[in-house]
Amino acid sequence: MVCMEKKTTREKCSTAGFSMLEVALVMMIALLMAAMAIPTFHSAVATYQLDAAVDSVTGAIQGARYQAIMHGYMYQVDVNSATNQVQISSEIPPATAFTPTSAAIPISSQAVTVGVGSAGSGFANHATMQFKANGAVLIASGQTSPMVLTVAYNGTTKTITVSNYASVKVQ
Repeated sequence: MVCMEKKTTREKCSTAGFSMLEVALVMMIALLMAAMAIPTFHSAVATYQLDAAVDSVTGAIQGARYQAIMHGYMYQVDVNSATNQVQISSEIPPATAFTPTSAAIPISSQAVTVGVGSAGSGFANHATMQFKANGAVLIASGQTSPMVLTVAYNGTTKTITVSNYASVKVQ
């Protein structure tokens, strides 16, 4: 029986809808679920941002090595922890100095911290790697081989290790 019919009396109609108690109970459950999901969401976003920053650094390293092998002359990657940027340069023969191939690339749009180990004099806050045409890596910033970089964001740190032949390992 439909309550909208003209012949139906009020007594015959059953009440429809939700009571205030039912609505309040559903709202409390929804709020509780949201309160539990928000920290997980923030943690997932932080993990994605850290992974993106690590991918930016490792991509620049692997890309520069590939360019050196493909073009047959040296390329250089300079990771600057003071500005959180990566600069890729090339030394096209007969040049005797590296020139930037493009503007410096930001490691992340977020405030990540990049650690470059203990650089030699004149290279404070820099980790500089040069790639020969055969794919070998020269560490030009005075650090020891293998090159170890750290990227930290929101209390989580990942370590990037670059071997003599640019094998990149992320932990």
